[in-house]
Amino acid sequence: MEQESKSFESSLQRLEEIVKRMEQGNVPLAESLQLFEEGTGLVSQCSALLDEAELKVVRLMKGPDGKPVEMEFEDGEPF
Repeated sequence: MEQESKSFESSLQRLEEIVKRMEQGNVPLAESLQLFEEGTGLVSQCSALLDEAELKVVRLMKGPDGKPVEMEFEDGEPF
């Protein structure tokens, strides 16, 4: 599966797998470098997806004047 087509959740899950694998300390150097490269790509992708989601939320919360409106979150309120 190409990185561009992965969801945020699947990318985050793969990143967690990479971290666990590398924390074991028994990964050969060449594989560690490959995992590190994949991990940095996943971090960039997750960051971009979060930025995109934030922009969508801001667009949805614009007030009548076009500026973002802060709304207080109330407990029990559905997302």
